[in-house]
Amino acid sequence: MKRVMIDRFGGPEVLRVAEVEDPRPGPGEVRVRVLASGVSFTDAQLRAGTYLGGAKPPFTPGYELVGIVDELGPGCARLRVGDRIGALTVWGANAELVCVPEAYAVEVPEDLDPAEVVSLVFPYMTAYQLLHRAAKAKSGESVLVHGAAGRVGTAVLELGALAGLRLIGTASATDRAAVERLGAVAIDYQHEDFLARVRAMNDGGVDVALDGIGGTLSLRSFRALRPGGRLVVFGRYATLAHGRKNWPAVIEWYAATAAVALWGLLSPRRRVLAYRIQKLRIHHQDWFREDFGVLLGMLRRGEIHPVVAERLPLSEARKAHELLESTAATGKIVLVP
Repeated sequence: MKRVMIDRFGGPEVLRVAEVEDPRPGPGEVRVRVLASGVSFTDAQLRAGTYLGGAKPPFTPGYELVGIVDELGPGCARLRVGDRIGALTVWGANAELVCVPEAYAVEVPEDLDPAEVVSLVFPYMTAYQLLHRAAKAKSGESVLVHGAAGRVGTAVLELGALAGLRLIGTASATDRAAVERLGAVAIDYQHEDFLARVRAMNDGGVDVALDGIGGTLSLRSFRALRPGGRLVVFGRYATLAHGRKNWPAVIEWYAATAAVALWGLLSPRRRVLAYRIQKLRIHHQDWFREDFGVLLGMLRRGEIHPVVAERLPLSEARKAHELLESTAATGKIVLVP
């Protein structure tokens, strides 16, 4: 079979496609013939070596997949050969065949586009759990979303509107219209002070701030909270520069994250929360399955609209990574074996 390989940390140039032996499922695993796997900013972090707890080279990237079960390992009882499933792999999905734990697989209806469903497994699941599992946002509350034009950001805006939230999103001037079309107030982070704007618009602050960028932005986002507010830190976007690890930003991220966590512990009326989808999936697999079912229902009813920006073969994995920064506002990049 073919799979994408990363032999050393670096930019998109480190990606290659290799021919390897077909994998065999171990105890409790199913082998999946991949129909679609995602390429996300998290894959860029894995590739550059900035992802917290990421794989060491050599490894195959790919955070999520949709495919068909074609072999069962010993001890599997729930799934059958021919079932269509989705799985959060964290890495390893960009291949023709992938073995995943049966316990982590969620059933996918056969009449839905696999490339669209891939967006539910990771970006929309992240957005849904940020709002409803981590922040526990309530209808009528105000939510500040950093990187609102990105893949997770647009999912947060769609889901937040359905939940009756008042949404504010930071984005570049070129993405302002895209953010506003989703019903949010847009703040141009390059030319406006988001902290001053948020305080002026919302009686001194917001109820929830979602920060996938990190660094000193987390500290300013905490200051944007009103009493009872929650800051959820869930990403490290700031640690990459031009597709490669930015060491000064990595050091800044750790220092700022530690500082804002301590600030949250000392604050009597505001909280700091951390969210990592792979950790919550392990400890609350029932939540992952339940939330995936909710998202499938929203997709069927036309309430959410995952956009597939590019469908590329495995051989164009490098191009997919090169496109990551330019297609954030237009949708998901998907590799189709």
